[in-house]
Amino acid sequence: MGRIVARGLGKKYRVYRRSRDQLWEWLSRGRRVRHRSEWALRDISFEVREGESVGVIGMNGAGKSTLLRIFSGTTTPTEGTFEVQGRVAALLELGLGIHPEFDGWQNAALACRLLGIAEAEIPRILPWIQEFSELGSHMDQPVRTYSTGMQVRLAFSAATAVRPDVLMVDEALSVGDIYFQHKSMSRIRTFREEGTTLLFVTHDPGAVKSLCDRALLLEGGRVVRDGPPDTVFDYYNARIAQREEHAAIEQHVDAEGRATTRSGSREAEILSVVVEDGAGRPARLFAVGAPATIRCRLRLNEAMDRPTVGLVVRDRLGSDVFGSNTFHAGTGNVAGAAGDRFEVEFRLTLALGPGTYSLSLALHRAHAHVDSNYDWWDRAALLEVVPGEGPPFVGVAALPLETVARRLGDGE
Repeated sequence: MGRIVARGLGKKYRVYRRSRDQLWEWLSRGRRVRHRSEWALRDISFEVREGESVGVIGMNGAGKSTLLRIFSGTTTPTEGTFEVQGRVAALLELGLGIHPEFDGWQNAALACRLLGIAEAEIPRILPWIQEFSELGSHMDQPVRTYSTGMQVRLAFSAATAVRPDVLMVDEALSVGDIYFQHKSMSRIRTFREEGTTLLFVTHDPGAVKSLCDRALLLEGGRVVRDGPPDTVFDYYNARIAQREEHAAIEQHVDAEGRATTRSGSREAEILSVVVEDGAGRPARLFAVGAPATIRCRLRLNEAMDRPTVGLVVRDRLGSDVFGSNTFHAGTGNVAGAAGDRFEVEFRLTLALGPGTYSLSLALHRAHAHVDSNYDWWDRAALLEVVPGEGPPFVGVAALPLETVARRLGDGE
């Protein structure tokens, strides 16, 4: 049993210009107001069903961590109600719930008690926490002597010693070594397969797309998008690139059921995208390792000097597989006057694993679309890669492979 429901949640903070203003306000018994109010969250309503995995994304200051603190009970909402059903394990900001003077054993035991684990069970669980965290003899040392990575190891191992009904994870896992990040993600995936409800805050699109069924985008303390992770991330990326108010963002579902996102100022725009096979014929089906040409036609609506055309190939989960642009390739000099039209070709060898892939095109200035986004078109085209004549393999990349086997002589 693990379920989260929020109804009209809001959190307001008092902000004081100087620390002594809070004291003067208190001494005046509220007659003199020396603060201003800021809403970190406002009118948040959604539900996470039992066994569902939801990622929460947004820019810094959007209210993501505040939302998790409310659900975990470390702060109270100013307005609205919420309900969290089941045993909850929360891994929030680094250091929260850890006493620096206690050693690893004491902090692990404290975390178990906070999770509601029976006192008789704790001695049995503590060795597992030491083993999973791989802290060894450091468990005997005060946590104040730990590095940030060691603190993450202890906090995550203690929080996940027993499978919770609800697991809430803030961006604490982004701290520490890559090895333990992979180990932690594997643990979270196991919980997910066993039915744990997951609420996951991160800036990593790959983690959300691989772990989550839905994504929520927070902006200014409000939910502005709720839907499939790849669609929500497309909108998020467009918002990041949106520098001017007239740079509109459009999302719609096409005749094939694909959700597409398009944004930009339209100072220049992409007119069409066509995928062709090695013979120059429009195609959608390709064998592993086959050549392909992505032909992109564009128009300048204003005179400009060498805008950049970019290409991103994504897998079925929306994870980036390959991306580049004419700026990095040193090609694509399409300087011209308003109304001029051009064509850019991307010639690829599809050394990809079997599966469906989407192509996103971008038209911008300099090396990246965050500098000046003229036209960003997510999922502008689809292609499917099927097995070729080579030996079978798994994965998204068809890497050149040569195997050698020989009998070892005596003494080798």
